Amino acid sequence: MIPVEGNKNLFRDQNTGAILNMDSKGYFNYINKKNRKLTEKQEIDNMKKDIDEIKSLLYELVNRKT
Repeated sequence: MIPVEGNKNLFRDQNTGAILNMDSKGYFNYINKKNRKLTEKQEIDNMKKDIDEIKSLLYELVNRKT
């Protein structure tokens, strides 16, 4: 592997010419951040569904009493 000038984490593969990022810590940080965002989005979607269900139940209660 040939180091890429100006970046200590990038290397060029001699066989394919591909640039490879060897910063595993940065990669794992990226994956963790991505997973946290996905979990947060799922939680928000679940809360939206819960709110819609509560609104529907309230609407039913109001209509029963009138």
